Amino acid sequence: MSAVLELRIAEEDLARAGLYGLLARLLYAAPDDALLAAIAAADEIVSAEPPSPLAAAWQGLQVASSMLETGAAAEEYHSLFIGLGQGEVTPYLSWHLTGFLMEEPLARLREDLAGLGLARRAGVGEPEDHMAALCECMRLLIAGDAEVAAQPLARQRAFFRQHLQPWHAGFAAQLAAAPSARYYRAVARLLETFLDVEAQAFDMVNEP
Repeated sequence: MSAVLELRIAEEDLARAGLYGLLARLLYAAPDDALLAAIAAADEIVSAEPPSPLAAAWQGLQVASSMLETGAAAEEYHSLFIGLGQGEVTPYLSWHLTGFLMEEPLARLREDLAGLGLARRAGVGEPEDHMAALCECMRLLIAGDAEVAAQPLARQRAFFRQHLQPWHAGFAAQLAAAPSARYYRAVARLLETFLDVEAQAFDMVNEP
């Protein structure tokens, strides 16, 4: 494989990791002014004409970010994910697959995370099957960090198929349809579109 092709693949993986990281951040907490400005000013996703669904979803998030005030973002996030006792959406793998929290899907996830050397940080109250945490896990599997090595594509695919593919569309639909969702409709569209692209790409890779 040529050095040019290796560089191109590395850049694609960096872009994938960046999108997972951004989605994790947006689903973990409301965006602040700096993040909104960074999204609005970021490069567009280059695609053929007409724009691909992913490019259009990214552009939609950029436009929404350019128009949103921080106070509105915080209020919307609170209504969607926190609420008075419970938010309007439920961002947990177990709930979407079984109708209950802290069920077998979470146990399987914890086993897989332990095999990767990953665990919930001390002081974090959310269980590991929160969509934000799963997006962050995918970012780590792709790009790694100082403590966790990047994983082969087969490992990424296995994690994605087990813990994200079965429920991401349902969660995105729930988020987009939530009564308080305005900015987060654009987040939901990007989430669903990007993970659809990931699923299609994984399907095109030969099984090991």
